[in-house]
Amino acid sequence: MFWRLALLLASFCLLVVWLSWIWGGRLAQQSFHLNEEAQAQLRQYAVEAEQAWQQSGPAGVDAWLARLAEREAGWASVLGANLQPLGSQALSPLQYQQLTFLRGVDWPMSPRQRGLPYLSLPFAEQPEQGRLVMQLPLRFLPEGFNPWLQWLIHGLLPLLLSLLLCVALYRLLLAPLRQLQAQANALRGNRLDWRGTRALSRRQDELGELARAFDHMTARLQGSLNFQRQLLRDLSHELRTPLSRLRVAGEAAGELDALRQRLEREVQGMQQLVDATLELVWLDSERPQLPLQAVSLRELWQVLVEDACFESGWQAARLPCRLPEGCQVLGHLNSLAQALENILRNAIRHSPDNGQVTLSGERQADDWLLCIEDQGGGVAVDALESIFRPFTRLQAERPGGEGYGLGLAIARRNIELQGGALWAENGCAGLRLMLRLPAAD
Repeated sequence: MFWRLALLLASFCLLVVWLSWIWGGRLAQQSFHLNEEAQAQLRQYAVEAEQAWQQSGPAGVDAWLARLAEREAGWASVLGANLQPLGSQALSPLQYQQLTFLRGVDWPMSPRQRGLPYLSLPFAEQPEQGRLVMQLPLRFLPEGFNPWLQWLIHGLLPLLLSLLLCVALYRLLLAPLRQLQAQANALRGNRLDWRGTRALSRRQDELGELARAFDHMTARLQGSLNFQRQLLRDLSHELRTPLSRLRVAGEAAGELDALRQRLEREVQGMQQLVDATLELVWLDSERPQLPLQAVSLRELWQVLVEDACFESGWQAARLPCRLPEGCQVLGHLNSLAQALENILRNAIRHSPDNGQVTLSGERQADDWLLCIEDQGGGVAVDALESIFRPFTRLQAERPGGEGYGLGLAIARRNIELQGGALWAENGCAGLRLMLRLPAAD
């Protein structure tokens, strides 16, 4: 944008200077030249003076000068090669002095000269024999650089160029800003799906970058609002079932201990649901900058396996780790542990009896590509992305039906906040969760 503005302003300044100096100077110079009619008449006088000299000598020159004085006001004389009069009338000292300031008929008449200029008109046939010297008749005097022409060149022309500059600046700056203003007004009117800056966002300058940032902000705001609205709808739906069970348990007559256990289980489930939902909202809206450090995945997996075996009753042999030695990724320890724990719990929950959950991986350039694969039968291809949406449960396709469908959504956001990626594929016997994380070395 800087170079565009600089080029535009430099071109404007050069154009104004060029037009005012070159074109204006040329017009001014032409304004001080005699017109063609005047030049033709003055050259005709020189022809008549030469003919009078050739036909009658000094007497003819005197007679012709007398006739010229009747036609044109002002002094005139016919001079020879030595600047002596060819007629009988001698020159005064002042007239001799004027001979040093003679001008040609095609010369510009200088506006700085006082009085009418003196012209030198050589003979047509024998210019070396003599010339007609006369004071320019007043009727032939050019008008010069009149005020109207001066106002046109130095006033109207820069004004028109300034208007063109304003139009160019408007198209370059103000028109894109009006598009951004329209986008802002659409946001103010809660029209988050309106996009009026698509053409502007394709520009490769500061305004294009601003438009792309504006579009990203709008899309981010729209996504956050849609996510929160959907989350509120899903959360209200998920809370209705345990609340209904609590109401039924409170109204039903039964043992007090059984009622207390039922209440504790339902309240604990609702608390887990609310905590997971709030964490997901916080991750989506705040997007915290997590401090990263080198994390050994083999050691982290061992800790997660111990907790998983305690909770599920699995044997550690069913959770093998096939990562190479020295596998370290750059991540946030707590967030990475939570993401892997959610993935592991989801895999265990949907695994069949005597199934296995395997962690493997390989180094690819500056990243580690990790794979957590279960044996739960996988999911439909068109559902591989939907399992990362909150409150998505596919009990009909995979065994196991507990949970609220928030674990994988939280895991993906945690991985993305660490500069990684998480996606799902169908493996040979079950679902394969793929993680890409930057390597620590």
